[in-house]
Amino acid sequence: MKKNFVENETAIFQVLESRGQMGALKAINTLQYLTIPLVYLWKFTLIGLLLWLGSFAFGYKIPYYKCWTVAMIAETIFLIPEIIKILHFTLGSSDPNLFDIKAYYPLSLMSFFDYLEVDERYHYPLKALNIFEIIYWTVLWYGIHLAAKKDWWVAFLTVAFSYVLFFFIWIWFFITVYN
Repeated sequence: MKKNFVENETAIFQVLESRGQMGALKAINTLQYLTIPLVYLWKFTLIGLLLWLGSFAFGYKIPYYKCWTVAMIAETIFLIPEIIKILHFTLGSSDPNLFDIKAYYPLSLMSFFDYLEVDERYHYPLKALNIFEIIYWTVLWYGIHLAAKKDWWVAFLTVAFSYVLFFFIWIWFFITVYN
């Protein structure tokens, strides 16, 4: 929906379409649509593995499929900012360019800065640190609590030292290696 209603309606796409030069971009869009399920399967698998290893490290066993399911359910939180983004750009009166669309992430640290003045290596980290990420951690925490049938504190530590720790390591790694 975001691609069709927001990104593909930017001026650059309209100019390319009027010139008849959309063939390559349509092929890339189609490829992106086809890879979405694979990307999400990989993400659920990796996050489920982190949660499973975290629970194992704290001395209790949760079946892997439950960790995978918790990751999948928690991921639905990230539909909210995408819907907000679609509404922001389709109902807004401005004519955004593709960079405006890519830089916008509601309720993130990026919203406190002008993305043109921020070094590009910090764009992703500032977008990744947002309210929805914190809600995601909370849903993971609650899901692990339910799956393990353990104390809230143990579930909190499991998520903090499995997913959240690796999230911040990933952000640090991204900033460090970005060219």
